[in-house]
Amino acid sequence: MTDTDQITDALTREHRAIDGGIAAFLADTVDATPLREAISALRRHIYLEETFLFPPLKATMMMPIFVMLREHGELWRGMDETEARLDEAQRAGDTDIQQQCRDLLTLLDAHNSKEEPIIYPRADADLAPDVRAELAEFIAIGAYPDGWASATA
Repeated sequence: MTDTDQITDALTREHRAIDGGIAAFLADTVDATPLREAISALRRHIYLEETFLFPPLKATMMMPIFVMLREHGELWRGMDETEARLDEAQRAGDTDIQQQCRDLLTLLDAHNSKEEPIIYPRADADLAPDVRAELAEFIAIGAYPDGWASATA
């Protein structure tokens, strides 16, 4: 995230990269690297939102944040299930993992279609400069802690 970047731009780019990793796996299910990287990126993204973005917005956006948190839990459980089945599915040539990935993309699309136009613009408009700076630093170099899980997972 550059100084002129908006939070909306940076986080939307992360959404597209995550979607792209899952789509790349669906196009070539032999190599699971894009899927594993997308899941790791999504876990980091959820951590970023729940730790840095949502807390300062919660007072004025309680219901939208509640919906986002609930959906984060659904996504987290979907990622756990996908990771648990990935290796076995590849060995067995199981196409259920493909359907599971498509289901994950569907959840992401529904989630992102609300988050991008509702939450992110409020972040651009309402976050204090120090919070924006902390968020920008995490976007650039941050990693989520080992063992961390979404509050609603």
